[in-house]
Amino acid sequence: MCGRYSLFTPRGDLEARFDAAFEGFEPRYNAAPGQSLPVVTDADPDRARWLEWGLVPRWADSASDSHINARAETVADKPAFAEAYERRRCLVPADGFYEWVDDGGGTQPYRVAYDDDRPFAMAGLWERWTPETRQAGLGDFGDGASEPTDGGPIETFTVITTEPNEVVEPLHHRMAVILGPEEEDEWLAGGDVPLDPAPPSGLRSYPVSTAVNSPANDDPELIRPLE
Repeated sequence: MCGRYSLFTPRGDLEARFDAAFEGFEPRYNAAPGQSLPVVTDADPDRARWLEWGLVPRWADSASDSHINARAETVADKPAFAEAYERRRCLVPADGFYEWVDDGGGTQPYRVAYDDDRPFAMAGLWERWTPETRQAGLGDFGDGASEPTDGGPIETFTVITTEPNEVVEPLHHRMAVILGPEEEDEWLAGGDVPLDPAPPSGLRSYPVSTAVNSPANDDPELIRPLE
């Protein structure tokens, strides 16, 4: 699975890499579900949009019905993702992600990244969910108008996962789908891009501090290898 990732590449480098504006970007060392994070959508590929991590299907009863990951094997057919797979794709920029391993004495986090910490795109889907409205009591409004039970629409995203490659397999049985740069435009255009494990060449994994376990921690120390 992919439940945490980093994105600290300088803004100018990100904009050059993805050919999109990243207005308001700040480095993230511990991006977590429920947070608003930059993604590049098929609807607006020239700029990053800040969406909440955890896709809420359009038909969901509640915003709590969210999905941080979608399996590549079923993403085209599963009701929660099928419509978004056809119509609402995105790139989720990252420069590393975390996995946790039970080493017998506890759970040790590892960071997976390229040797040069270069940014890459994880395959994602996005969605817009609008809360239902309820009929207000006639004593509340003279004209019987409806009022929303919550705020306005929220936009969310999920990261697609697949089988692990040789680097990730010792850590977890799933990994994020990392698109090749040549596949990114085709993915956004709705093409039939293979959602296969990324080639292991250039990827590495290394243990990091357990401070990454808490989303409240978000600083450069989290990506440093343990001594």
